[in-house]
Amino acid sequence: MSYQRYADIIIDISHENLDKTYQYAIPEEYLSTAVIGAPVIVPFGLGNRTINGYIVGLSNEPKISVEKIKSISSVLEGAPVIESHLIYLAYWMKEHFGGTMNDALKTVMPVKRAVKIKEKRSIVLIKPIDEVELIYEEQKRKNNAARVRILQALLKTDRLDYDNTLRDFNISRPTITWLIENDIIKVESKQLYRNPIDKQDSKFNNISLYDEQQRIVDTVIKEYNEGKRNTYLIHGITGSGKTEVYMEIISEVVASGKQVIVLIPEIALTYQTVNRFYDRFGERISILNSRMSDGERYDQSLRAKRGEVDIMIGPRSALFTPFKNLGLIIIDEEHEGSYKSETTPKYHAVEVARKRAQLTGAFVILGSATPSLESYSRCASGEYKLFKLTKRAKEASPPKVWIVDLKEELKQKNRSIFSRRLKELMDEKLRRREQIMLFINRRGYSGFVSCRSCGHVMKCTHCDISLTSHTNGRLICHYCGYEEAMPNLCPVCGSKYIAAFGTGTQKVEDLVKREFPNARVLRMDADTTKNKGGHHRILSAFANHKADILVGTQMIVKGHDFPLVSLVGIIAADLSLYAGDYRSGEITFQLLSQAAGRAGRDAIPGEVVIQTYHPEHYSIITAAEGNYEEFYEQEMLYRRLMQYPPAAHILLVLVTSKEEDKAEKSIKHVCDALKEYITANRISSRIIGPAPAGIAKAKDIYRRVIYIKDEEYEVLIGIKNYLEGYFNYSGQFTGCNLQFDFDPMSSY
Repeated sequence: MSYQRYADIIIDISHENLDKTYQYAIPEEYLSTAVIGAPVIVPFGLGNRTINGYIVGLSNEPKISVEKIKSISSVLEGAPVIESHLIYLAYWMKEHFGGTMNDALKTVMPVKRAVKIKEKRSIVLIKPIDEVELIYEEQKRKNNAARVRILQALLKTDRLDYDNTLRDFNISRPTITWLIENDIIKVESKQLYRNPIDKQDSKFNNISLYDEQQRIVDTVIKEYNEGKRNTYLIHGITGSGKTEVYMEIISEVVASGKQVIVLIPEIALTYQTVNRFYDRFGERISILNSRMSDGERYDQSLRAKRGEVDIMIGPRSALFTPFKNLGLIIIDEEHEGSYKSETTPKYHAVEVARKRAQLTGAFVILGSATPSLESYSRCASGEYKLFKLTKRAKEASPPKVWIVDLKEELKQKNRSIFSRRLKELMDEKLRRREQIMLFINRRGYSGFVSCRSCGHVMKCTHCDISLTSHTNGRLICHYCGYEEAMPNLCPVCGSKYIAAFGTGTQKVEDLVKREFPNARVLRMDADTTKNKGGHHRILSAFANHKADILVGTQMIVKGHDFPLVSLVGIIAADLSLYAGDYRSGEITFQLLSQAAGRAGRDAIPGEVVIQTYHPEHYSIITAAEGNYEEFYEQEMLYRRLMQYPPAAHILLVLVTSKEEDKAEKSIKHVCDALKEYITANRISSRIIGPAPAGIAKAKDIYRRVIYIKDEEYEVLIGIKNYLEGYFNYSGQFTGCNLQFDFDPMSSY
């Protein structure tokens, strides 16, 4: 028995219209081809004029009276256009990460916006000169002064700038219209693009790759030419020349007629990274980032869609560049948390890149000095192909690393934020006119409580996650809701030096200036870089040695290459080590390794000082040694024991409401429904919570969470689908909102 199928169709791809879908019936002959993303022709409006659209949803139920539903005229076949595959990608994201189809469409579509198109118009003479001379003499006799002025100018040159001509010759538009109607001129328009890249002379010189680099390039290109489409992970120590490898591979892919997306984790990286790519590839590259104007972003998307750009560089959003012949996606610093979206759908760029590559016949390269555990474990299982770069380019030596125990500093009566070793080395480097970077490790900082005498950290007994200090004097676990009172004395050693931990960048800058009054100091954090061009201004000043010391947060330790930096001081390694997050050990290892990698990248030897209350912690020891494999083994033991990713997967369920009572009741209803579903389907998923979120109230919205663990991602997708249906159709969640986050990477 057949049944009627219906398609939800968007007619025009623009931000205003993505929320407007129209339901059409699918004729039987198109049931197999009317899939998500398919381009269609439909009758539209009172006159039933035919118009193009795209299928964004399918169902068996009519939304309006069946008599009013029109049928699809045809499904367009042949090579899929860019909109079709991006629409399907949006559908896949909705299914795998939650949210609505409209949420996903607005994330992936290079939609039309209400931006003014910049264009250059020219007035071009099209009538023979001898005829124009006769017209010119006639207009002089008739005293048509405006026509005489422009004809006189056209007799000297056959092309004039439109806007300048109207202004300089005081010409009105009716005069231009008369010239057009009499076939004397035509007006040509050429679109001008807002170029976000500062143009410069190309300085590219052929670089000889060393043996490890060349082996990677040769292997990848050989497999690409053989039609193999793998995911590769390049694990290269800091300064090993991953960018040179990327550029060689990109050059080959572009030469084959394909296009390339290069993702970088933060806007701070564009200053040096984009310049290096521009030197190599010139005008065929472009960038996208969040600080560009709508006009700039629109122009670059348009250039990409028209095939005027081969390479797009940018953070997470550049992944959706509308390339028609995508061949390669590179994700540099793939371990970075900024590749995970914090807005619905909460997708991870690595997963979406792999799906987009699969849809387009492209391949993916991931690169990092400190790969995520997820990526490295996929290498171990054979899902990714692993390459290693084990030595620095330019033959530079790894820096010498000192681990300073801050408990010992306190015993020696040193209460300064600068250990004796760090102060001594700073004095030495400043005398030599070398540069220093001071890194304040505030990544994921959440007010953990520790003892300065013995180093003990207050932790949840149920989750092995540090407790967070709240203003009401309570310590709370943001996973399960466990809480206890703030102790007056350390429960281990009895010391009174127990308190919430934290040091701000501005405070460090002030202390540096007080301790080293003759040093020139720059600070780089969210405050000093909030204006457009802030990153570029600070980094270029430091690169040009207009400062001796750069103080900053994690944005100063990502990918920058400063030849004169011979010392990196890590003020407080522990701030990320106890961030109330199961990834805190991994984040700490990554940040310390990246920070250490800024020192000694050229001829000047580098030194690194890591200041910590926990010098024995494996994250700190392995980072100091540059031993990723040892860190990976230690951290995976913990992840397997606690069933944290990548040993298992986590689904976070967030319920929000303006009314605390509603949020509380709703999360309990969701939890009860979840338990019934798990029991009925004989699923072994583990439930943690419900509990108040880490930020239990934000902007007058109350927030409650549940965490669900399972080894199978597909099981969690099934739970997500069930809870979405239960929440939307049970009728008891008015005034509440439901969100999902798979394998969350930020605190809630």
